Amino acid sequence: MPHANADLPPGRPAGPPMDRCFAYGSLMCPDIMSRVSGLAVPGEPATLAGHARHPVAHEDYPGLVAAPCGRVEGVLYRGLDAAALARLDAFEGEMYERRALRVNLVGGEVVTAWCYVFRERYRDRLLPGDWRFDHFLAVGRARFLARYVGFNALPSE
Repeated sequence: MPHANADLPPGRPAGPPMDRCFAYGSLMCPDIMSRVSGLAVPGEPATLAGHARHPVAHEDYPGLVAAPCGRVEGVLYRGLDAAALARLDAFEGEMYERRALRVNLVGGEVVTAWCYVFRERYRDRLLPGDWRFDHFLAVGRARFLARYVGFNALPSE
């Protein structure tokens, strides 16, 4: 079940507006995000501090974990509704937990958004080194799309 990030300062709302999600892997591709969420939502560049993304063994997507000196480039999507978030939860599966985290936008604004963080009990599936989006686009994207043809089978409303 989603929960708020304990790192958020006291007095802040427990969670973000239901319409924001920070993507750092395959969902950075607008067409994949659209197919998974069931919506065509606008995205903008964003950065998440204090985290790192690593390749998941035998997969083309990454896992995100806390890393004090880390910084992850990604995309902030707005306009997601509850049905889209339910589809994202189903897509991400058991290895990920949806958490509210603060992300930085290009202009310096900091916003709270949902983000899928790799669960600690699966950490042994992460490989050393950084997952690279450019490598995913060049090598892994086609394989990823072929593996995850069930996007359209995800529940809608």
